[in-house]
Amino acid sequence: MKIIVLGSGVIGTTTAYYLAQAGHDVTVIDRQPAAGMETSYGNAGEISPGYASPWAGPGVPAKAVKWLMMQHSPLVVRPKLDPNQWRWMLSMLANCNHKSYAINKGRMVRLAEYSRDVLVQLRKDTGIAYDERSQGTLQLFRNQKQLDGAATDIAVLEQYGVPYKVLDPAGCEAYEPALKNVRGKFVGGLLLPNDETGDCFKFTQKLAEMAKELGVKFRHGVEIRRLSVEGDKVVGVVTSQGELKADSFVLALGSYSPFVLKQIGIHIPVYPVKGYSITVPITDAAGAPESTVMDETFKVAITRLGDRIRVGGTAELAGYDLSLHQARRDTLEHSVTDLFPRGGDVSKAEFWCGLRPMTPDGTPVVGPTPYRNLFLNTGHGTLGWTMACGSGRVLADMVSGRQPEIGLEGLFMDRYGRRNKPVLVPGGITVTA
Repeated sequence: MKIIVLGSGVIGTTTAYYLAQAGHDVTVIDRQPAAGMETSYGNAGEISPGYASPWAGPGVPAKAVKWLMMQHSPLVVRPKLDPNQWRWMLSMLANCNHKSYAINKGRMVRLAEYSRDVLVQLRKDTGIAYDERSQGTLQLFRNQKQLDGAATDIAVLEQYGVPYKVLDPAGCEAYEPALKNVRGKFVGGLLLPNDETGDCFKFTQKLAEMAKELGVKFRHGVEIRRLSVEGDKVVGVVTSQGELKADSFVLALGSYSPFVLKQIGIHIPVYPVKGYSITVPITDAAGAPESTVMDETFKVAITRLGDRIRVGGTAELAGYDLSLHQARRDTLEHSVTDLFPRGGDVSKAEFWCGLRPMTPDGTPVVGPTPYRNLFLNTGHGTLGWTMACGSGRVLADMVSGRQPEIGLEGLFMDRYGRRNKPVLVPGGITVTA
């Protein structure tokens, strides 16, 4: 089939690659000058299936109030006169209970674990390199209450067979030797040994080149204005360079997906949650992290990427504002210099922000729509890099009429943003809850 993919971030690019592998004629459209230039550019660098969790969980409302009072808050809310913002926050609060958390985490872990396996195979098949490391993630707890609270996550990890280790301070230091320099600042950690790290931007750019070798055409600098529909079918996409036709369409526009979908009567609860990062040149390799350390107190990820340290975090609800706020940089600098004071020179760091496309329940929207040739791959939140290869492969299988290799329960929505409605996809596969 002739297929158009809307968006060339890590999600759109992986989707295009796997569609081309399946033999389709693929064109990717994006307003940016190259692949991976928006949210995929400066993310935290984690590929963390074991850490795949919804932000909506038991006790989060109380924690949120506490976070908002902190000097280095992991959460910032800038209220807008926008009903979508308030609707999203209320829906997230409705998911802050044990039952919803277990369901949502299970869905996320299923896709994330599969995605890691697909990425491993891609690496074997192509030799793609992107400052990758396969040394796991250490969730670092600064106090006993945080360590005790990990029991809920551990129960879900055990349910899905995800390897983990609970470490005492000495165990944390054995895994991350540079933490010996700050002994006494943490009480333990949760190690997820199968997690990986890597530069998402480098990966996206290199995979785009590999996709071109398979025949994928990238049309950059092209604005997407609307979809043209006839009955239950999309017939074209109207752009700044005219209308383009195809047999099927995949929408992977991240936080901007709702604008295009709303015009054709589809409403998905994806809202931008701004995240920040700094990229710090390493000055002392022995004083830098070996892999990823997640600072549980400030919800900041500190990741080794070659000769750099990527420090990412903060959840800022501020609509589509891309302003860089010094207070957010201060939080990132505080976390990395408090735990790895000898690692890098923060005065020379690159400061960046991006809009994470979040759903209230944390699970992305991957799959068919009420339009029989339109598919969605969006809403991955902080886990776009973690879930990219798996989401792209699942989507390519569905478009091609093949049964995906994992269960699809909970991954797609109807036109009103409700999950698990039966939809018929090409090839006669009925996707049901």
